[in-house]
Amino acid sequence: MTTASNTDIPVVTRKEERKVIFASSLGTVFEWYDFYLYATLAPFFAALFFPPGNETAALLSAFATYAAGFIVRPFGALVFGRLGDMLGRKYTFLVTILVMGVSTAAVGLLPTYATIGWWAPVILVILRLLQGLALGGEYGGAATYVAEHAPDGRRGYATSWIQTTATGGFFLSLLVIGLCRYFIDDATFKDWGWRIPFLVSILLLLFSLYIRLKLNESPVFQRIKSEGKASKSPLRDSFLRYPNNKYVLLSLLGVTAGQGVIWYTGQFYALFFLTITLKVDFISAYILVGTALLLATPFFIFFGALSDKVGRLKIILLGCILGAVTYFPLFSALTHTVNPALESYQQKVKISVAASDCNFHIFVLPTTQFTKCDKVKDFLTKSGLNFETVPPVAGKVVVTTIGDTVIAETEEGSKIDEVVYKDALKATGYPEKADKARINWFLSIAILTVMVLYVTMVYGPIAAYLVELFPTNIRYTSMSLPYHIGNGWFGGMLPLIATAMVAASGNIYHGLWYPIAVALMTVVIGALFLKDTTGGGLFHKDSHDET
Repeated sequence: MTTASNTDIPVVTRKEERKVIFASSLGTVFEWYDFYLYATLAPFFAALFFPPGNETAALLSAFATYAAGFIVRPFGALVFGRLGDMLGRKYTFLVTILVMGVSTAAVGLLPTYATIGWWAPVILVILRLLQGLALGGEYGGAATYVAEHAPDGRRGYATSWIQTTATGGFFLSLLVIGLCRYFIDDATFKDWGWRIPFLVSILLLLFSLYIRLKLNESPVFQRIKSEGKASKSPLRDSFLRYPNNKYVLLSLLGVTAGQGVIWYTGQFYALFFLTITLKVDFISAYILVGTALLLATPFFIFFGALSDKVGRLKIILLGCILGAVTYFPLFSALTHTVNPALESYQQKVKISVAASDCNFHIFVLPTTQFTKCDKVKDFLTKSGLNFETVPPVAGKVVVTTIGDTVIAETEEGSKIDEVVYKDALKATGYPEKADKARINWFLSIAILTVMVLYVTMVYGPIAAYLVELFPTNIRYTSMSLPYHIGNGWFGGMLPLIATAMVAASGNIYHGLWYPIAVALMTVVIGALFLKDTTGGGLFHKDSHDET
């Protein structure tokens, strides 16, 4: 194979192209598997690695640690992107997968808070930061490597295989955890069984390294390296040189930010909503989400290939629009099909909280102080309940009304007697868990599949779009940063921000306003300031000067 724009590029056969796609995708699947184990097991980490007490606070701490890996991803993009543009694509993503695999295995060996105290969350955060750095370099390398082996007219299709890897890694993590939970009883899993999925990553790491060592360097990079056109300062050329820096900013706000929130809403937030809010048992939730992932995953390839024909940007923006317009009815329908008893209870029993000292918590630190109002809202939020915040009652710290029952907290401090609140809920018919017999499996999977289809629309074409947007000598660096800010910051912060918004507002759907707002911002900016790259070669000459 030779590109139409430059016949000096070494020939890549169709067989070699398939080998590149397979090896790059397989390694990236395993790297996403490592990264998402933590996300899937976040509710367990809240109890294992953080101080006991406020459960929502512990969950927010777990999500904050989860988010730390996303926050650092752009820095990984800078470090490894620079190396990839200067030294080569292949060896850079060999390093990233090694760092990821070792960090993940170390989590499986990490002592808990009960054993080493505050060192447990500190070390956990460090390992998450290393994972984030590695992932920040992995995606850009894999996407660039595959794209630079693909011919014009097939680049969307070729890179869409890389796009399946995140969902594939998520599904693999669900599968391994689900098998562990099926064969290991709950007590044993919470004690030490949770470590098994992390330790499995050692085997995946060895296999991935073996496969990737057999690959050759990208022919496109080989050409610019031989011609002396490789960038000597990719960071400066990407972010301090116009118009490349303009396209970095526009691709972030007009493409990747919206793609990130659509992705994490359709996969992770949906899973957390099932298990935390709707009280679905873990195995059932894994089956529901896993089935939706299996049904929708082929559409990554479909929309990637379609983008070769109709354009990439319009498919991405359409996915953002559909998510923004339909998330509220979809999540409401999910409540109806998964836990109709909870929906019925919400309609029949009105709950209100009267207090003046409630706080909005996102990042929970050791110095964070929680009031009684925070504790009451914590209890109601973790119970998956809507409640109304009303003006305080004179002489009372917190007054909670559950149906006809009024619970008044008169003493200062932060402790509440949860038994009193549980008794009030029980007396009003509150369903503590979702009844598996009442789950409408067909409709629930259909709803979840629709949300994952939005993910395939925004994610399937995006690698090809970003690769074609930037010139060869700074491509790895330039595409990696907006991608990982959009996904790592806008998307990765979603569970944390949405959980805090739900606790503050008293509405289980209120957190959806965050992805909706970001998705709509992306639609407006993308439509106004960006254009499709489909049809352009990797060596097209426009305002992005490669020299």
